[in-house]
Amino acid sequence: MSIKESSTNNENKKTLEHSCSEIYAVNLISGRWILSICYHLRQGKLRFYELKNNIPNISERMLTLQLKKMEHENLIIKNIYAEVPPRVEYELSEIGKRLIPILNELEIWGKEHKNDKQNNNESS
Repeated sequence: MSIKESSTNNENKKTLEHSCSEIYAVNLISGRWILSICYHLRQGKLRFYELKNNIPNISERMLTLQLKKMEHENLIIKNIYAEVPPRVEYELSEIGKRLIPILNELEIWGKEHKNDKQNNNESS
């Protein structure tokens, strides 16, 4: 879902992104699917249907839209091979690969937070 260009929400988003690099970065990887796609591509190149099969419940249309967005943001590289039938592979770009340690830390933090929250709910 995109934000209408002329909306106040869009202006606020642009202002925050301009003034805060953390918000800019989070906006690049926000959404339901981008982190999951990055997670699977950190192992190396994957074809469209390999990604689709690895990410439960994502539709082909949504995967296509997310891959296009990620390619536009230079997070991934789309390699098209002149073969019959055509072969297309996706991989993290150099700047995308720099997300891997951050993803690893997010995974650790997420597990810790989930455990802490679960433990707090059980003790209540």
